[in-house]
Amino acid sequence: MFSRETYTKRQQELVKNVNSGIILLPGNEESPMNYTDNPYHFRQDSTFLYYFGLSRPGLFALLDTANGNISIYGDDYTLEDFVWMGKQPSIQELAASCGVEYTGSINDLFNYVSQAKKRKETVHFLPQYRSKNILKLMDMTGLSAQEIKTTASTKLITAIVSQRNYKTAEELVEIEKGVDTTIEMHIAAMKMLKPGMSELDVVVEIEKIARATGGEISFPTIATINGQTLHNHYHGNIVKEGQLFLLDCGAETSMGYAGDLSSTFPVGQTFSNLQKDIYNLVLKSHYASVNALKPGIAYKEVHRAACLTIADGLKSMGLMKGDTESAVEAGAHALFFPCGTGHMMGLDIHDMENLGEEFVGYGGEPKSKQFGLRSLRLGRALEPGFVLTIEPGIYFIPELTDQWRAEKKFMEFLNYDEINKFRNFGGIRNEEDYLITNDGKRLLGNKKKPMSIKEVEVFRK
Repeated sequence: MFSRETYTKRQQELVKNVNSGIILLPGNEESPMNYTDNPYHFRQDSTFLYYFGLSRPGLFALLDTANGNISIYGDDYTLEDFVWMGKQPSIQELAASCGVEYTGSINDLFNYVSQAKKRKETVHFLPQYRSKNILKLMDMTGLSAQEIKTTASTKLITAIVSQRNYKTAEELVEIEKGVDTTIEMHIAAMKMLKPGMSELDVVVEIEKIARATGGEISFPTIATINGQTLHNHYHGNIVKEGQLFLLDCGAETSMGYAGDLSSTFPVGQTFSNLQKDIYNLVLKSHYASVNALKPGIAYKEVHRAACLTIADGLKSMGLMKGDTESAVEAGAHALFFPCGTGHMMGLDIHDMENLGEEFVGYGGEPKSKQFGLRSLRLGRALEPGFVLTIEPGIYFIPELTDQWRAEKKFMEFLNYDEINKFRNFGGIRNEEDYLITNDGKRLLGNKKKPMSIKEVEVFRK
């Protein structure tokens, strides 16, 4: 945990910014895998972590803007619980550790909310992604499940985004711990991968590295020879000489802060000439985006820099044709790059995605509906304190190519005969994490992740 002063300051700022009604922030409960006493790994809600730093299941926070009181509610464990768990701190002891004076039971919380409703006070809550918390809010507020989904407080969302989007120095220390561990995971994978291994062999070894730090993985590992599938979590293939291996993984610190990096490297010792051509083009688009990073620039323009570079490069290889800017404007390049260049990162790898991308990544502005561009999670003007990823890629997706060709889509920009020759190529991306500073940007991590072909091949021999 951070200091009590850190959490107190965050809590008080939230109360000040919302400045009406009561704020309900549920922590998460344990989620059973197949019966109650056999739960999945517990992960606390990130917003609850941000304001209170407590990872115990079953907690609920209430912030009353009228009197400034901040309370944590939960039911203390019993002696019977201690038999199985060992002695645990009380709710009051936990609350004191994050600067909260007032505590009570879950029943006390229900009574407090009931009285607030009678006084016709506004009840602010966030969009919910756990069914148990939806049910709790239904019971407390009397709203239906559909109303819980549609009446989340925009005022509360924007207040939280305005705090969590700007990473403090102590948060950056934690994030860089996660990034450094993630770099170790990538280097270990580059060193160990050999033809004849399974994808799972790599996953097992690198996830040990994340857990050895006392943390966890920050998202399910992507480790695949089928890099054209953007979020491929299948790990059953045996890797062969000549294939490319795409690794997208991250470590989460014990305090919940994430690292998120991607690498692509050959299963054999070296890249083929064709693989080098595509790899270097992806790298060129990567640094086009990096070079564009600075305060004030809209991230949509950072993304556009990658798109133009990719389209221009593929045109020089004969896969695209026509005017580059027109092709990108129309979205023809999305055949190869159907996703966004990056996203915000912090306590979540897609930071605060549960609060809504239009608030977090677009400042309340609507997102594009164009294929490819609609998957860009971040588009707003960048500000100092933002932490984000840069991860453009090139993907050859046979199913998408076949559909577009059958529809005669973008015939003026796409050379389908040449594209068809890449059906079995796969996909390539590299990813780094950046902080926006007052005068530019800073690459996060105290260690070096191999990026160039030369740097990668050093670890493949």
